[in-house]
Amino acid sequence: MSTRAGDTAAAPVAVHPSKGTGGRRVTVRGQIVGLAHSDADVVEFLRLAGLPDAEGLLDDPAWVKWRGGGAHQYEAA
Repeated sequence: MSTRAGDTAAAPVAVHPSKGTGGRRVTVRGQIVGLAHSDADVVEFLRLAGLPDAEGLLDDPAWVKWRGGGAHQYEAA
């Protein structure tokens, strides 16, 4: 799979919908990196994945795709 800047379908980071218990699964290039309960969790997962400036990427659709639910929302659906 190729990732091109500006191609939101190919964003390397996905924040998946809540499963009803709160928190959202986060994947980087298809691999699960953790369950986020806040933006700070997502930033830490991305930092651990080698993206030190991750905070600035959360609202960049070329990098992060928010699937289901709104961006920056972590409560149970």
